[in-house]
Amino acid sequence: MEENLDAAIESLLNVEKQMRLAGDVAGTKKAVLDIVELCYKARAWKTLNDQIVLLSKRRGQLKQAVTAMVQKAMLYIDDTPDLETRIELIKTLNSVSAGKIYVEIERARLIKKLAKIKEDQGLIAEAADLMQEIAVETFGAMAKTEKIAFILEQVRLCLDRQDYVRAQILSRKISPRVFDADASKEKKKPKEGDNIVQEAPADIPSLLELKRIYYELMIRYHSHNNDYLEICRSYKSIYDIPSVKEDPAQWIPVLRKICWYLVLAPHDPMQSSLLNSTLEDKNLFELANFRFMLKQLVTMEVIHWATLWETYKDEFENEKNLLGGSLGPKAAEDLKLRIIEHNILVVSKYYSRITLKRLSELLCLSLQEAEKHLSDMVVSKALVAKIDRPMGIVCFQRAKDSNDILNSWAMNLEKLLDLVEKSCHQIHKETMIHKAVLKA
Repeated sequence: MEENLDAAIESLLNVEKQMRLAGDVAGTKKAVLDIVELCYKARAWKTLNDQIVLLSKRRGQLKQAVTAMVQKAMLYIDDTPDLETRIELIKTLNSVSAGKIYVEIERARLIKKLAKIKEDQGLIAEAADLMQEIAVETFGAMAKTEKIAFILEQVRLCLDRQDYVRAQILSRKISPRVFDADASKEKKKPKEGDNIVQEAPADIPSLLELKRIYYELMIRYHSHNNDYLEICRSYKSIYDIPSVKEDPAQWIPVLRKICWYLVLAPHDPMQSSLLNSTLEDKNLFELANFRFMLKQLVTMEVIHWATLWETYKDEFENEKNLLGGSLGPKAAEDLKLRIIEHNILVVSKYYSRITLKRLSELLCLSLQEAEKHLSDMVVSKALVAKIDRPMGIVCFQRAKDSNDILNSWAMNLEKLLDLVEKSCHQIHKETMIHKAVLKA
């Protein structure tokens, strides 16, 4: 059989040479594909590898023939008898397609297969390095969903190897706006000279599924930095996916996470905006406990930490068993810190001056802790305050310059004159009514 195979290949190689020199594209492609198919049917994997390399290196080989050969051989990867043969075939095809722009998509798919094998063997670093060789964002003919799926795989492998810097760089290649594109719109017919975009393979997820994967990876990345506001925004984006919003089993755990991370996020305009928009969500009525917790944050009243923790401790522990796992090791400490910050902001709204002793009583902290938290908030520019340590007094008033004082005086005078004018008008009105009554 081996002699017959060699003879058949030799005759086909002669045919391929004649067709190639004559510039016959269809004939060359058929001869090349027949050689590859013969090797596959004979299960001669080593011969198949050798013939692929030989055919690709023949003088003046046609691009169409190489493309067809690589695409045909890729179909045989899953039929290889063992892992070693599979890796060998992938490596052969990879070396043949390296540096050839007309088979760049096939090379990307081959690298993805090889990286999957490496990952299954536990070689995460090698798999990540392999995937990073390919810059799919430059491939004009690759389908948009396949590009996104490939980049997301690169990001996932970087996160698995804890390479957070590279994961961030790769994630920025995907614009979140791409997920909001309307898939129902008809695709424009390509003009003459444009690249023809290939259809994505069947195993590539849809755009909305990719959106969910993207934001789940972003949650993993931001969890490393404990960036609670960004984690919350990622959960919010997942929550807005139609398939999630329609199924209570999916949106309830996501909405719980949104509420927790809103409470954990430091107070700033973005957090405040998200907090108010979440409170307006009708679905939040299903989670009465969480609605009450968010209401407490927007209400200008001091929150008692011990009471709050007693109420929500079980809910906090239950997050471990829900989507996304626990809230992180620092979450309980950060939750207490956010409540203290909220209480300080409330105190600053109601008091212009307060003693440190009274402030510590309101915050349920020691003098040193109250002073430390207040100082931290002043440093982070969350509020304006000055501490007179010898007197033990905190002043929340902002120091006014001479222009501000003059402006306030001018406004006060304007108000005073306005009141005098209104009073005169009222007196004149009463006098006129009184005179009218006397005449009657």
